[in-house]
Amino acid sequence: MSKKLYNHIAPKLSDLEWEMAKHIPAGGNWQNIPETIPSQRLVQIRKSGGRTTYYGRLENHKPCYTITTYFNRLGNGCNLHPTQNRIISTREGARFQSFKDSYVFYGSKTSQYKQIGNAVPTLLARAIAETLKGHLENLSFIDLFAGAGGMSEGFLSEGFQLIGANEIEKNYFETFKKNHTEYDTGDNLILGDITLSEVKEQIIAIAKREKKIGVVIGGPPCQGFSNAGWRNPDDKRNQLFKEFVHVVGEVRPEIFVMENVLGILTMRNGDAMKEIIASFEEIGYHVNTPFKLNAENYGVPQKRKRVIIVGSLKKEKINAPQILFSATDENLPNPITVEQAIGGLPAIETGSGDFEMISNYKATSAYEKLMLGEIDFANFYENCLKNLPIFSV
Repeated sequence: MSKKLYNHIAPKLSDLEWEMAKHIPAGGNWQNIPETIPSQRLVQIRKSGGRTTYYGRLENHKPCYTITTYFNRLGNGCNLHPTQNRIISTREGARFQSFKDSYVFYGSKTSQYKQIGNAVPTLLARAIAETLKGHLENLSFIDLFAGAGGMSEGFLSEGFQLIGANEIEKNYFETFKKNHTEYDTGDNLILGDITLSEVKEQIIAIAKREKKIGVVIGGPPCQGFSNAGWRNPDDKRNQLFKEFVHVVGEVRPEIFVMENVLGILTMRNGDAMKEIIASFEEIGYHVNTPFKLNAENYGVPQKRKRVIIVGSLKKEKINAPQILFSATDENLPNPITVEQAIGGLPAIETGSGDFEMISNYKATSAYEKLMLGEIDFANFYENCLKNLPIFSV
């Protein structure tokens, strides 16, 4: 049966990039490109050394590396398709971030790459949401710095109710809004700058209209924590985090969830994290030890490490989500691989594909069935457990 497939578009390769790509095998990288191919960047990489993911090609039987906002570029990561001479499509990038195929990305192609690369993988967010359910009276949430909606999608899949969301970037917001029309009441999905008092007041008013909010989620940028700018009230890099704290303080959710990069733990030798925790404690929240999570342990076909900070009004311990997939624990399924994630998608050539196409492609794995909406997460995981190898004692 034919179906619509969205965003399956492969970026163009230049003649020079095409010549490079042909020499890179699955699992290979810049080291496989002959020195006879002229490239000043490669000359510099060979002199100084470079990441093994530069000019990399994915391997079918492993998870992919971290999807970045530049996954359309050959030299910026491990972005080549494992078997086709092209860079992965926008839809394939979305699959690696565990967005279902029904989730459509809007705006320019460049914006779509950024929306996907910046997103919290939905299955990672799902694991967090599942963990919090036992600690909540209200399964409702507000999403700040909502981006394209990865965190919201994870919480929605666990039965949470989206009460409101805020995003400043119009293309990100268009994607969020068009994929969440059933939760749009006309004034609760807010495009605007959270540093403006009228935007904050609108967010707070939506929350107070609902009376009880279970969770406020978001990933405010925290670059200013890396230096003395934290103590400078005029440093705009800190402003967004402060606005997150301010909204949490006004809304008083039962729990807040803040997502960030792993490096935040070591900024200023750990002092930055102490100050972040202190900011939430000052408004009456008990903050748990930050979770260090790897997305591949939760069904995401991608090596992506993130820090999750969880705080609650009740003084109670909230544990990190239980690991569901592991490359080392024989009692758990292996992490989802590139082939399991994108193996059934129709082949396309470099620079080809369409925003919307009709295809009769079929799922070739349980993960693809999940992406197609043919099964839910519980059935997906049950299938993965059933396929565990049997070890003799």
